[in-house]
Amino acid sequence: MIVFCTVKTGETAWGVCDTGAMLWYPADVLWGGDAPESLLAYIGMEDRPAVPALSGIEGVPLDTGALDAPIPHPLRNIFCVGKNYLDHVKELASHAGGGTGYPQFFTKATGSVNGPYDPIPIHTGVTEQADYEAELAVVIGSTGRDIRAEDAYDHIFGYAVVNDITARDLQKQHGQWFKGKSLDGFCPMGPWIVPKESVGWPLALNVKGFVNGEQRQCASTKDMMVPVDRLIESLSAGLTLMAGDILATGTPAGVGMGMNPPQFLKSGDVVRIEVDGIGYIENRVE
Repeated sequence: MIVFCTVKTGETAWGVCDTGAMLWYPADVLWGGDAPESLLAYIGMEDRPAVPALSGIEGVPLDTGALDAPIPHPLRNIFCVGKNYLDHVKELASHAGGGTGYPQFFTKATGSVNGPYDPIPIHTGVTEQADYEAELAVVIGSTGRDIRAEDAYDHIFGYAVVNDITARDLQKQHGQWFKGKSLDGFCPMGPWIVPKESVGWPLALNVKGFVNGEQRQCASTKDMMVPVDRLIESLSAGLTLMAGDILATGTPAGVGMGMNPPQFLKSGDVVRIEVDGIGYIENRVE
């Protein structure tokens, strides 16, 4: 499968990766002097050049530890959705109440973006209740406003895995979600962006979360109360979505706060998030 990735090579570079051979091909090799400076810039092009045939081009062996977040510096905050799986709404009902019947949107600051295999800072002294949330991320591929659900697919570039790390105590203290969601390093993402053409539609992907090898979360995107097409329709109503925007689509049940007793992340924990057909990210808490 051919995916889009960003790689740490002294100076961050981007290109495509053949996940079967685990080889990556730098953009400047594929397109020469016409290569955009970043994956974000490529996504934002009105007439994006197609990926050339890789046969005959020498690929570079890919060490997964060298992968950065596909979009390390997003254009603006990451859009997120709360309470989009009914089982997750039920497990946290005593803490945060039920759903409203409408998508609950919030954002994470751009500085929260973290690499797919980089450490998660625990921010001791700032929060004592860091929690994990396994999610599918949608990357917008073309700018639009008032997008109809039936046209949503045309505005998607691809998909990635995201861990929406959340400081539950900060959520409660501040009475809103932004601060508790936006601490530095609280949005591991990647390992790459899979083009929408490589993933079925409508989406039916299993989302899983593990802590120290123990599976905590597992659900299908078919279980979303508001599916991706309607999320895009609702979010874009009166609000322009831009090429390169990232939308995290919500997490299923199994988060640490929903356990009895709650089990929040601690230094040394390893969190792995998987989405079938996309890949996995794995981060150690430090």
